[in-house]
Amino acid sequence: MGIVKIDDQLHEDVRRASTVMCRSINAQAEFWMKIGMLAESNPTLSFNDIVSSELEAAQARPAPRAVA
Repeated sequence: MGIVKIDDQLHEDVRRASTVMCRSINAQAEFWMKIGMLAESNPTLSFNDIVSSELEAAQARPAPRAVA
């Protein structure tokens, strides 16, 4: 474990997003870093493809979407 230096605006963005996503600031930053790493390693996959793959790997099922 270590310390990662980020600029103040990015930290504020992480803080705001963490509130919306019901995650801690650290968990939000970790999520963004992991998704970014996976996106760079798999440039042909969309964000939704990456999240679906991670959910499948964790044997988790996403909540059903509401139909309007």
